[in-house]
Amino acid sequence: MWNEFSHTFLVIFTSLLPVINPPGAALMVLGLLPDATPAQRGRVARAVAFNSLVMLAVSVSVGAWVLSFFGISIPVLRLAGGLVIAATGWRLLQAPAQAERSSVAGAAEAEARHDLDATVESQTFYPFTLPLTVGPGAIAVATAVGTTSPKDGPESVHVVAAGCALLALSVLIYLCMRYAGRLQSLLAPTGMQVMLRLLAFVILCIGVEIGWMGLSELLGLPVAH
Repeated sequence: MWNEFSHTFLVIFTSLLPVINPPGAALMVLGLLPDATPAQRGRVARAVAFNSLVMLAVSVSVGAWVLSFFGISIPVLRLAGGLVIAATGWRLLQAPAQAERSSVAGAAEAEARHDLDATVESQTFYPFTLPLTVGPGAIAVATAVGTTSPKDGPESVHVVAAGCALLALSVLIYLCMRYAGRLQSLLAPTGMQVMLRLLAFVILCIGVEIGWMGLSELLGLPVAH
């Protein structure tokens, strides 16, 4: 039972962690709220963590039925999701330094000038949760992971492990969002750019891997694990 729990937990956690990228998402949200108080950042962190937990749980649990309803196969989902993730990683890898943060900060500047509290409340789901934290790539990966349960249906240990993995991801999202200011001060501008570039390259590699798995299944090629 412990082996089943640990395997399911690690598969879900390690598959979603690089795609969600909590530190990178937290830094992007920090760019949207440069003048937010610690209390406001705490409310944003709680809301984004809860919204992410709900979205991921729905994707893992009922994503397969949605695919079946629309007649989408798992290899096609993996290929499409891999392309989305790879494109995201490539775009982040090629983005000019500080360009993303400057653009999002400028977009939010007019609203934040008058009523920052209202702005925070109205943006906790979009864009803070979707797509900055849980984007199309994360939804595709969560749905694909949810289809790997046994043919007879998931057992209780799998459900508990999946819930624990998603809860752990949500806690990590909350911590990164809540203490993004400290992370920024510790890394300094150069260190932050290096970290974002490394995470972008990891995302690119994950997208290529998922896309290749889907393409290999469509072509009937052996997939290396």
